[in-house]
Amino acid sequence: MLKTIAIYLILVFFGLVMLSLVLAVTVSLAVSLSAIVYRLIPGPNVPFGYNLRNMFVRWKNTVVTAAAFVVVIGLLVVMLAFVNSMYRLTQGSARPGNLMLLQDGSNDESFSSLPPTVELGRLPMDVQNAIPKNKDGEHMATKEVYVVVNQPIPNAPPSGKQRRFVQMRGIDKSWIAASVHGIELQDGKWFSQEGLRKIAADSASGKDFSPTALTALAGVAAPAAAPDDRAIEVVIGAGIAKELGTDKDITTGKPRGTIKVSDILDIGGRKWIVTGIMSTGNSSFASEMWCRDTILQEQFGRRNSYSTFVIALNDPVLAEKVSKELKNYKELSVNVMTEKEYYANLNATNQQFLFSIIVVAIIMAVGGVLGVMNTMFAAISQRAKDIGVLRLLGYTRWQILVSFLLESLSIAFIGGIIGCALGYFLADGVTASSIVSGGQGGGKSVILRMSVDAATLGFGLLLTFIMGSVGGFVPALSAMRLRPLESLR
Repeated sequence: MLKTIAIYLILVFFGLVMLSLVLAVTVSLAVSLSAIVYRLIPGPNVPFGYNLRNMFVRWKNTVVTAAAFVVVIGLLVVMLAFVNSMYRLTQGSARPGNLMLLQDGSNDESFSSLPPTVELGRLPMDVQNAIPKNKDGEHMATKEVYVVVNQPIPNAPPSGKQRRFVQMRGIDKSWIAASVHGIELQDGKWFSQEGLRKIAADSASGKDFSPTALTALAGVAAPAAAPDDRAIEVVIGAGIAKELGTDKDITTGKPRGTIKVSDILDIGGRKWIVTGIMSTGNSSFASEMWCRDTILQEQFGRRNSYSTFVIALNDPVLAEKVSKELKNYKELSVNVMTEKEYYANLNATNQQFLFSIIVVAIIMAVGGVLGVMNTMFAAISQRAKDIGVLRLLGYTRWQILVSFLLESLSIAFIGGIIGCALGYFLADGVTASSIVSGGQGGGKSVILRMSVDAATLGFGLLLTFIMGSVGGFVPALSAMRLRPLESLR
């Protein structure tokens, strides 16, 4: 009973605190907006040059306060750019008309294991007829096996990251999978149906590209018996191509630059030759490698097992309808969802990041507000006689409040604008790695390109206005209440 009462009292206390904060912010914003509108109306006002002069005279306080806004807003812009890019990546990976079939009970293709019997012919006839065909009469549907490989990083520094997760997708007909997912090649060509290519030692350089030689150079134990001396053909996303390019070459010890067509990779004790680079845009496929499904199954112990069966219906409404029908189809025990639903489930990580950003932003905003308050209270204590003179000259209390409030807003916006510019130059176009997950394990390791858009900059300036308003309101209210004669003593 006492515990329940204590919890109730704590909730009431925090509720009252939050209500007080909301009221304070609302009043401060309302007064600030009113002050700006009032200042724009022609009439007798305290000259803004007076505030500028004081900002320059007390330039140290101005710089310190503005610097706090630079740090708060700059960091906020960078963090929001990261989260926004994560959301755009998951949204860009999904095609609204695509339908995904996974193992019954599985919501992540990392844990899905479909038997090879799950195929087009097992679907209801009306569903088969609804699936469009390409010009060769082939249905737009693809079975895929998805594998995450733990790969040692060649020549990694002892104090740095030693391994990375490489995502590999095995497909049957590359041209169909490319059409289903909306993928094009920016360079090279798709792997052959055999998926293998014979590569002899380089006679000119004397380099040996055999699996045993490559794994030995990489510092990894070679397999007891290499199953095949031919290289596996692979097409890789532009994002992973850039990341792998930062690795040091196992023969020269220098970064090899962005991976290009015909480059040789060493993964899982086998050599892989890059036949093409996917132009995947802003999607999770930029972080994947694609090869022949049967080879991937054999190489990583997924024989006769697939992760997903993807159907391209090209119509979101039809995809929803077919999804409901297949969920009730008793002859096929699978989990059915649209790609939009699947990638929406992977936003749990994004929401965690966003929540963390909100908490950090609130803490930093409180610091910024206190900084403005401290600066303005110090300015008022040093300018008490100035305020008395202004009152004797005929300026009203409201005009004094407007003057000091606009001064705090000016300091805030100077720092906020610089912070937005700094965040833009630090984050826009930068490549970053992260994880998208449904919060229950699994997920995908993705490489994304951060982007600072107008909405992010707008939110940064809005927070600047809120911080400047709240931080400047109380000191300005204090300045307004000073009595002329008392301030001149």
